[in-house]
Amino acid sequence: MSTQYEKMIRKNLGTLFEKMPGDLEARMGASRKGEGFSLRAFGEDAWLDGEQVMFEGKNDVTPRGLLVSLYALHAGVGKIEIEPYKAFKDFPGSMPYHGAFSANSERVLIPHVDKILEKKGEIISAFNGCEEQTGDFSMRLYPFPKIAVCTIFYLADDEFPPSATCLFSANAQDFMPLDGLADVAEYTSKKIIKMVSIREP
Repeated sequence: MSTQYEKMIRKNLGTLFEKMPGDLEARMGASRKGEGFSLRAFGEDAWLDGEQVMFEGKNDVTPRGLLVSLYALHAGVGKIEIEPYKAFKDFPGSMPYHGAFSANSERVLIPHVDKILEKKGEIISAFNGCEEQTGDFSMRLYPFPKIAVCTIFYLADDEFPPSATCLFSANAQDFMPLDGLADVAEYTSKKIIKMVSIREP
């Protein structure tokens, strides 16, 4: 039986491929591969066609797969504009999502700050990102080719606990609906936590 996410993914992809723009590759920052497109998403290799989204060769019918279908459906024709970075609260209509965004994208990272610092090179490489010179350390990551998330970290000191702040590339909303952007940051953070939680053999 199809899950609700699978139905939504199929609907998004069906809508996209029914009237597929001739420049879809460029819009997504993807490459044509067989009957579909391959791209880097959430630090992994993803692929989509008119019916499914796959990660590392496996069909994905989770919210992460849904986000790939939304990105493909909504990708604009422009180029990514990195700066000025934009806080989620600065996007129009974002107020109802503020609490969930902070909890799921920022506060969830705080217990892992030391491990993230230790593995930041590995994380940046997976997301085709780079270091930024803000906070005690910061990373610009690309959960999608045309959406960047800059996470700024402060380490604990004698006066303050550790903290994490997630910002978006300036025109992120050109490539993803607002509620989807909140989820993009959440699943970027989930991938970071997964990477730092893997035990060394």
